[in-house]
Amino acid sequence: MPTAASAPIRRLDADHVTELTSLAAELLDVHGSATSPALLADLAHACRRLSQGLRHELRPVDTADGLFVVRGLHVDDTDLGPTPGHWSSAGDAGALWDVVLLLVSTLMGTPIAWDGQQDGRFVHNIVPSPGHETVQTGASSSVLLTPHTEDAFHPGRAHLLLLCCMRNHDDIATTAASIRLTRLSDDDVSQLTRPVVPILPDDAYEDAQRFGGKPAPVPTLFAGEDGLSLRFDPAYTPLDEADADYRAAYGRLEDELARVCVAVSLEPGDVLVVDNDMVVHGRVPFTARYDGTDRWLKRASVRVPGRRTRPGSEASEHGYGQAALEAWAS
Repeated sequence: MPTAASAPIRRLDADHVTELTSLAAELLDVHGSATSPALLADLAHACRRLSQGLRHELRPVDTADGLFVVRGLHVDDTDLGPTPGHWSSAGDAGALWDVVLLLVSTLMGTPIAWDGQQDGRFVHNIVPSPGHETVQTGASSSVLLTPHTEDAFHPGRAHLLLLCCMRNHDDIATTAASIRLTRLSDDDVSQLTRPVVPILPDDAYEDAQRFGGKPAPVPTLFAGEDGLSLRFDPAYTPLDEADADYRAAYGRLEDELARVCVAVSLEPGDVLVVDNDMVVHGRVPFTARYDGTDRWLKRASVRVPGRRTRPGSEASEHGYGQAALEAWAS
């Protein structure tokens, strides 16, 4: 089980909170919707108006923990409205926070979306949904969401993952574990840097699961600029196709990630920033009520231009036919 540890916190002062939320409200007023292509195109220009102090607080991850929590923003639970029963019914609920998350994302890199997930939205609503209780996606509830790299199946996956808490009455924890905090033998690292088995698309990507191309083996570990990086999703990795030595090393990696795993219970307004090259994340099980009060997060994915944390071999992967969309090109 993960330990209930405190994630590094960057606390925004009142002036920074006002600066960020006022700009988000202005953009929403001008463009009318958080999903407006014009708003997406305006993000980079708008971010130039934000102060250097706020920019410093919202810089990318810079420690071996591979994550931090931005705290100081406040969500009014009454004004927010009920937790949607499914992402597709969320509509514009919490739209201001979509724009806040997009601004934070833009300060750290380039927001991306996927044509095959949540209708190509740049901000996803993560809520428990009836009928999805036991699947390995963000819509589940009653099972442990296995620690994983976000969109591990795809070579164009995000460098950073942002989770903004709208509601969490039950203190349901997000789990996280950094590869940089593990202790693996040289032999295990050598085994896991071999491309032995593929990572398949998860259940949130139905079109990708029907893709006809042959899955290509990928390495689980590789050397980044500052240390080990990983690409990890055991729920969608056919380990039975691997040799015994690889499976044994993979099991020891799972054990080490479990050992260093922490549980982060987000408060409304918190933004958890996770380095998707260093840290695997998941969620503890809970019982969904489906009464409008369940846990509700908003999720954004970010690429960091020029970052060198992945092997060049990824350039030849087909990505199961999934295309990433960039905010500036929308």
